[in-house]
Amino acid sequence: MPTVVHYKCPNCGADMAFDSNTGMLRCASCGRTDNIGKATGNPDPSDDDSIKYEMDEEDILARDSGFENDYEDPSDTDEPSHHSTFQGDEATEYHCKNCGAVLITDAQTTATTCSFCGAGVVIGDRLTGSLAPAKVIPFSISKEQAQEAFKQWCKKGLLTPRDFMTADRIKNITGIYVPFWLYDVNGRGEAEATCTRVRTYTKGDWIYTETKYYHVYRKVDLNYSRIPCDASKKMDDNMMDKIEPFHYDNLKDFQMPYLAGYISEKYDFDDEQMLPRIKSRVSDYVDSYIRSTINGYNTVSFIRKDINVRKKRADYTLLPVWMVCYDYRQAEHIFAMNGQTGKIVGKPPLSKGKIAAWFAGISAGSFLIFRVLTMILGGGM
Repeated sequence: MPTVVHYKCPNCGADMAFDSNTGMLRCASCGRTDNIGKATGNPDPSDDDSIKYEMDEEDILARDSGFENDYEDPSDTDEPSHHSTFQGDEATEYHCKNCGAVLITDAQTTATTCSFCGAGVVIGDRLTGSLAPAKVIPFSISKEQAQEAFKQWCKKGLLTPRDFMTADRIKNITGIYVPFWLYDVNGRGEAEATCTRVRTYTKGDWIYTETKYYHVYRKVDLNYSRIPCDASKKMDDNMMDKIEPFHYDNLKDFQMPYLAGYISEKYDFDDEQMLPRIKSRVSDYVDSYIRSTINGYNTVSFIRKDINVRKKRADYTLLPVWMVCYDYRQAEHIFAMNGQTGKIVGKPPLSKGKIAAWFAGISAGSFLIFRVLTMILGGGM
């Protein structure tokens, strides 16, 4: 049976939503707050409107990342996944329990708001059992704070049009929990290189160049924790990469009340489908680390380099993002803000006049420097 979860205020019966300032469920009507750990949101089969208050939040143990000199695990293969991909009938009809309106969502939506009464609803049967996210980072920036931060960011654009810098054309700001996979990955690297040290010295009337050759060998075993990779078709991968980093000290075990009042999506790609992208990324990390350990040589030429990356763990995680839609001269510009740190990414419009003035200033400055140098050198001849 389709499951739509509302979080009702025990005082006044109004809808409650997650409050990013307090980290609790809050009723906008009477101001009551409840701990997330008490509101499980698991529907009682005998009463769809009931909410149980019984779960306490568990502490999360952080895993240190680093590297080891010796291989402790001989395996070179990825650890198998232990979760399911999304399957089944996605055309289920959902109804708002406040007003009875039909909730029309696409197959990936797991939390939304009713278009008629504005109530925040969580589609529970898309978030339970094998479909449930493992972790979540709750929003720590409110909508009002996000809007003010975006306005301040617009004012700092040196090459943006003046009327864009006023930030008075914000069409909407939407809080979305974006589906990510957080990977724990092991990267092993082995490399051999020929390196040289070159010394030049003078002896009598002769100038000598001495070149010494060295055979350099490196073997590393690196562990990387919680490397994020967004798994949604709707989100721009480049934008989601730039919105990093997230701080994982606030990573929570997933509970549905965190989603109340926000939009949430479920993943389009499972962790196996996204693994090649992660492996490519981590291979670059391992390669960079190997190179950083070879210092003090004039030249470094690699003879052999073998890098193997394997997955140790992947957790389906929801991360907070504010999406800002800005109308400017009959065109929409989309920006993303990290809902935890406030970092903003996106391409603002550019002012042709400011760009021309900037290049003119550089050209004028370069010409002035050239003239001064010419006068100095000319005067010294």
